Amino acid sequence: MSLLVFFSLIVIGVISLDNGLARTPPMGWLSWQRFRCETDCNTYPNDCINANLYEAQADRLASDGWKDVGYVQVNIDDCWSTKERDPKTNEQVPDPDRFPNGIKAVADYVHSKGLKLGLYSDIGTHTCGGYTGMEGYFELDANTFASWDIDMLKVDGCYANTSSMYIDYPNLGKALNATGHPIIYSCSWPAYISGHGEDNPPVKNTTMADIAEYCNLWRNYDDVQDSW
Repeated sequence: MSLLVFFSLIVIGVISLDNGLARTPPMGWLSWQRFRCETDCNTYPNDCINANLYEAQADRLASDGWKDVGYVQVNIDDCWSTKERDPKTNEQVPDPDRFPNGIKAVADYVHSKGLKLGLYSDIGTHTCGGYTGMEGYFELDANTFASWDIDMLKVDGCYANTSSMYIDYPNLGKALNATGHPIIYSCSWPAYISGHGEDNPPVKNTTMADIAEYCNLWRNYDDVQDSW
């Protein structure tokens, strides 16, 4: 079984978005730090981004005692989708070979273990791995993800205009809340702007208080590396 890597996302000293979610730090498992964007499931069947990976990790969290101490998130990161939207609906589409039953089926499996499923997308035109981004489709994607019973959404900031992030991230958060489905909103917004929302006077119309008003949690800096 592949190495388990756990996350605990902690917000200190600032009250985050008050939508009733993530009132304590979400804890669980996120694929990016270990599995990155490995999509060659023929060569690496146990180490690629596919439904089996997330369902197997859900099994581990449930059976090895992690769920019992609060590690309840199983989070899909980048490279889960196709690189084009559905030509008829414009919806994002899970890769049909790696997620043959769709994301909703993975969510159902994870929920059956008493856990929660997170998903990844990007505020820009593409994800950091070059897959489908959300720009121009905030409301549609929010409703799509809600229909898949997603519990958490990590939103990256590649291929996006950093000067409008102070508008775009709040607008996406409003679209997520408007679905009526509880989705924890994890923003990468401060990681992409000068000063990371920590400068005074604020840079790019953004303070930490602004970020906290619209995001349940957020990321300030670069990725950690699987290098130990």
